[in-house]
Amino acid sequence: MSARAALDTLLSRVRRRALLAALAQWSPLALALATLCWRFAGAAVAAAAGAIGLVAVAALALWRQRRFDQAWLVARLDSTRRDLEDSSGLLWQHDAALSPLQRLQRARLEQRLDARPAPDLRPSWPARPIAIAWSLAIAACALAVLWPEAPPSSTPGPAARATVAAPGVPQLQAQALQVRPPAYTGLPEAMLQTLDAEAAAGSRLRWRLRYGPQPDGVELVFHDGRRLPLQREDGEWTAELVLEDSTLYRVVPAGVAGAESSPLYRLDAVPDLPPRVRVLAPERGVTLRAPGGDAWMLAFEAQDDHGVAPNARLLLTRTEGSGENIRFHEHVRMLQGRGDARSRRFELRLRPSEFGLQRGEDLVARLEVLDNRAPQPQLARSASVILRWPPEPVLGAEGLDGLAKQILPAYFRSQRQIIIDAEALLRERPRLASSEFERRSDMLGVDQRLLRLRYGQFLGEESEGGRAPPTSDLPTSDAASTASGGHGEDDGHDHEHDHDAPTAPATGGFGNVGDVLEEFGHTHDIAEAATLLDPETREILRKALREMWQSELHLRQAAPDQALPYANRALELIKQVQQAERIYLQRVGTQLPPIDETRRLGGDRTGLGNRPLPPLPGIAGEEALVAAWRSLDGPGAEALPATLDALQAWTQANRDRLEDPLAWIAAIDALRQQPGCADCRDALRGLVWGALPRPAGAFGRSDGDALGRRYLDALHDAQDTP
Repeated sequence: MSARAALDTLLSRVRRRALLAALAQWSPLALALATLCWRFAGAAVAAAAGAIGLVAVAALALWRQRRFDQAWLVARLDSTRRDLEDSSGLLWQHDAALSPLQRLQRARLEQRLDARPAPDLRPSWPARPIAIAWSLAIAACALAVLWPEAPPSSTPGPAARATVAAPGVPQLQAQALQVRPPAYTGLPEAMLQTLDAEAAAGSRLRWRLRYGPQPDGVELVFHDGRRLPLQREDGEWTAELVLEDSTLYRVVPAGVAGAESSPLYRLDAVPDLPPRVRVLAPERGVTLRAPGGDAWMLAFEAQDDHGVAPNARLLLTRTEGSGENIRFHEHVRMLQGRGDARSRRFELRLRPSEFGLQRGEDLVARLEVLDNRAPQPQLARSASVILRWPPEPVLGAEGLDGLAKQILPAYFRSQRQIIIDAEALLRERPRLASSEFERRSDMLGVDQRLLRLRYGQFLGEESEGGRAPPTSDLPTSDAASTASGGHGEDDGHDHEHDHDAPTAPATGGFGNVGDVLEEFGHTHDIAEAATLLDPETREILRKALREMWQSELHLRQAAPDQALPYANRALELIKQVQQAERIYLQRVGTQLPPIDETRRLGGDRTGLGNRPLPPLPGIAGEEALVAAWRSLDGPGAEALPATLDALQAWTQANRDRLEDPLAWIAAIDALRQQPGCADCRDALRGLVWGALPRPAGAFGRSDGDALGRRYLDALHDAQDTP
């Protein structure tokens, strides 16, 4: 056998020893777990726990075995055999990958290993951990086997709550309720050992009851009067029912006294909710079509508890016309969903030009989704998203600011929003083209300029550019600003400029709006607005405007990273201005005129009488609740049946108003069966109190007692005495 084959055999022995040691150490714990489950939870649970435990032990043993690999063997050989000269790794190398010197070294190692084989590297047996593990397992098994049985309870359980044991009277000995949910839900069947159940609406329920001795018949009596007889099959009473609504019922065997008054069981039907549709893209409900853009990305997400249909309908509506002459054009697109059945994603990239969208028109989209409910699926629609193509601007109306009133106010971004948008733009910069990045940065600069002009009004500053609002397409040089919004020499202000500079050629003419404004008006803001702020606040606001100017400068130059420090400082200064606007008033005391003591009790009371306030308004339509609340307050049982009948009729008539009408019916039935039960009475009173409406607020005033009347009479006699 070659040296390499001997080393491979040694490594196999090491791995086998590690595997057996791990199994011997951890297997007793799985055995103890299975024994405890068998003792306290049953054989089925014990088998499942034992299988899971063995799988876990095997996985742990394999994981412990993996660390004994070829690299481990090379490290151990190099550490235990100095004559191998830290070259054990050459034994597993191919000849083609070795140099002549390395092949010579490997031959020397093989000769040394043939002369003196490698030592036994198998790990020693963990005797102490194995002994401890088996001791604990044996102790746990002995404890489970020798643990005493629980004494039988003196209180009958749910299966025997109807009657007390009596000779010859049928008694419920075993019970089972099988629940088979609808196939479309994908839920597994369940076998319950209780007669209370909560299942999906449409589930098929199957009762299996065993009595001893056998009664002549068994029925399920529901709270609404329905009766479901059970059929006898092989010594068991069975019945089936499709659960549509939540209900209460009791099991009534024939020939058992008091079975009609046995406790109620509850079946809760969980309704299948319609799917939920959420719009993922676009983020806003109304999207303005970008110039030159011919793509509209739509993304929706539909979720349902039991699954969403794989196909959905996208309803598209195009509006045509304006005012009262609007026409609608409907289009339908079918979309294929992606993802899990309970959460599907629908995406589509639309081209508005395919639907004939023109300027001044809207394209409205909404998604219709069906769930998997059978036989009738449920429909859900998403919120509408709108793609709007703004109309062409009216030519010649940009200078009529004082003659035409805008329908919508100008939109100004806040300073905080400008900072947030600038940071978002920097994060998206790697994914944007340079032209798109510069355009969006320039638009942020426009918003910063509008906000600066807005705050500048409080300092009496002049507006910039009276012809048209700034856009990203306008030039930003000083010459362009002067040409669009500069002042003339005779406007009544001291403007410093060079009179020798060449002037722009006159472009005005008859009817030119700019010439009219320059001749008869001036586009300055109201200077008196600057007097509304104190000098210190005005100085803070002036600093904020300077920071806004620097932020606008860098944003217009497509450098939002350089504009952020100025924008942040402007935000801090604006906060200081907002805090300076608060006004604190001095708190002063009241100064009432002195009271003239000689005029006390000297008024004329002729014709005055006691005017009682009107009675408190009653609770209209809730007389049954009020009467039940008052009747349940006392311990008397004479009027209790009539009160419970009226309260049950009110409950049936107001099922939609109550949160849990079955709890009302169960509480009424429990008090009807046990009139002297104080807990049942308190539980029903609590439900009634929660349903009572709050009465309208009013004031009440009584005539007073005998002492009060004597005092009023004494005041009247003292007033009549001269």
